[in-house]
Amino acid sequence: MTGRRRAAVTGASFVLEHVPDLVRYGSKPSREPGRLEELTGALRTFEDAVAYPPDQVFIGNLPPEDLWERPRTWWQHPVSGARPTGVTGEVMPQGDFYRLLEEVDQFDLVRMGGTPKPGELALHQGRDVIGAFGGDHAADESLAPGVLLENLAAKASGVHALRHLLTHTGTDLGSITHAIGCGEEAVGDRYQRGGGNVAKAIAEHAGLTGAGAFDVKSFCAAPVHALVVAAALIESGVEERVVVVAGGSLAKLGMKFEGALAKGFPIIEDVLAGMAVLLEVADGSNGPVVRTEAIGRMPVGAGGAPQAQLEALVGSPLDALGLGVTDIDTYATEIHNPEITEPQGGGDVADRNYRMLAGLGVVRGEWDRSDIPSFARAHGLPGFSPTQGHIASAVPWLPHALGRFERGQIRRTMLIAKGSLFLGRLTHLWDGVSVTLES
Repeated sequence: MTGRRRAAVTGASFVLEHVPDLVRYGSKPSREPGRLEELTGALRTFEDAVAYPPDQVFIGNLPPEDLWERPRTWWQHPVSGARPTGVTGEVMPQGDFYRLLEEVDQFDLVRMGGTPKPGELALHQGRDVIGAFGGDHAADESLAPGVLLENLAAKASGVHALRHLLTHTGTDLGSITHAIGCGEEAVGDRYQRGGGNVAKAIAEHAGLTGAGAFDVKSFCAAPVHALVVAAALIESGVEERVVVVAGGSLAKLGMKFEGALAKGFPIIEDVLAGMAVLLEVADGSNGPVVRTEAIGRMPVGAGGAPQAQLEALVGSPLDALGLGVTDIDTYATEIHNPEITEPQGGGDVADRNYRMLAGLGVVRGEWDRSDIPSFARAHGLPGFSPTQGHIASAVPWLPHALGRFERGQIRRTMLIAKGSLFLGRLTHLWDGVSVTLES
């Protein structure tokens, strides 16, 4: 890899906003108003959210593998002495998030202390109404209060993550030349509903005065696509230092609340997740290098067959690097928290993905069929991420991976993401992308 300008991943921050009183405005709960009392009775306290083991993993205070050794169900086995400030992130309480919403609002949408007017949304703190959130055009459904709250929440949680990254890494704000947004919200108005640019709004508020910005969209796969684009811009000499940012998806709060209530679980989908990742020119010691010559991508011809998808996303880049399946120390896939997905009947997404990866190793003659159940422990991770779609797809592993690269505990990791393009009703195809980082 000598003699070539390379991009390195040099920092990553992942944050959570504990917003239980916004769960009612998630897409699924808002369509079930008759169950509001039942839902609010199952919401977690801030202390419960902080002490929840997957949340402690998410902000860097526990290694992911801790979850394999901790008794299930995890919510019944809180972390003793848990702190809201983490090694690579933090959990923000709802009151602070409301203040952040108000801070990042440039259009007087948030009115803390005000009484909601007709058509506005009430902002709650428990059973008390402490503010209101308004729309900005009575005849434009894209600027209705619910949509604008989703947009502003994504901006605010992205700002939180980016501020944490900049402080944690000590990065000079003026040195960042570009920001790439990769969240699921496609903001706009009725004439261009997905116009964007969330990244620029986040960069502006974080003080990145020298940065240009744009958004990358591809459903859950967008963050890994954004890492690839950022690395390519740096390698080409177009940019010097790039941040990849995303806020949380308010629409997905409480998305699987029915399963949680049926099983007697608390509502764990009560957090927004924000992410920020820093990439810059590699100097040989500042972080793992992005192997852009071996990007896994899912061509149109791969179709929907799982085996073809795996060969495209994993097999092809391994071949390009001259590696076998087990030469990657850790694979990060869709690492959704199973205590959210299992009660709703979705199973353990991470475990299912690792069994498929192990199957690829079997097909390639590199892994014995009898060892499939042990593949996740050897080369994978337990699921620990909130089901925020884009956030859960591989990237929450990055802060942990960077620490292990620095300590010499791993040499290679592969991030794998897939996107459900059929949700937009334009194609039945999936999207997918993978990227390998190497010390």
